[in-house]
Amino acid sequence: MVMLILEHVGVQLGRRSVVQGVDAAFAPGTLTGIVGPNGAGKSTLARAMLALVPATGRISIDGDAVAAMPRGDLARRIAYLPQGQTLHWPLTVERLVGLGRLPHLAPMSKISDADGAAIERAMLRADVQGLRTRIATELSGGERARVLFARALAVEAPGLIADEPLASLDPGHQIDVMELMRAEADAGALVIAVLHDLTMAARYCDRLLLIDDGRIVADGTPHEVLTPDLLRTVYGIEARVESGGDWPTVTTFGRARP
Repeated sequence: MVMLILEHVGVQLGRRSVVQGVDAAFAPGTLTGIVGPNGAGKSTLARAMLALVPATGRISIDGDAVAAMPRGDLARRIAYLPQGQTLHWPLTVERLVGLGRLPHLAPMSKISDADGAAIERAMLRADVQGLRTRIATELSGGERARVLFARALAVEAPGLIADEPLASLDPGHQIDVMELMRAEADAGALVIAVLHDLTMAARYCDRLLLIDDGRIVADGTPHEVLTPDLLRTVYGIEARVESGGDWPTVTTFGRARP
């Protein structure tokens, strides 16, 4: 189990302040969705959590500063599924999933029986065992998304950060990926996902961080965060939010009028 804490985190990219004064804590066993409009700083914040971009303030995992942590140690604690991954090498699915074990391997070492078992578990959880001999570059978008998710699962880290894991997926495959993340959180993992689909975020996430202009505008349950007033203010849209069920459903009608 891991605990991730952000204390007054900021990120400056060139002349632009992309993330500003973010304070947040992420606990094991929860699925947190980071939502907000394009350019709000969501992906940059996710990358800052893994020290992939320089940040001010303090980001820590179980009290250890992320900026000072060896990369292998950080990768073993939190797996990362970046957005928009392009596959260039014609690896089999099994070998691609096996790359998730790299944080556990010494230089020039071979895959051990324990690593092989972890790869099998990851493929089982992502339901890609039937693809093991397929060439990854020949997969459909939905198949590729599940395989890349399996690679992240193969790390067997207690934490997972996924940046726009639903991008380019049809609704069925979106549900598959959200259910995978939900299952990881239910099993005790800390899971954070950058999401654009508000109804998917509301259905599967325990908590939402709504970000605009690099700042947290709202932090709470989907019912607390997805309100017509906040959606109008942050997204500039008119929306109806149905809150009668287990999760709110968002229906948009158009741009908000001045």
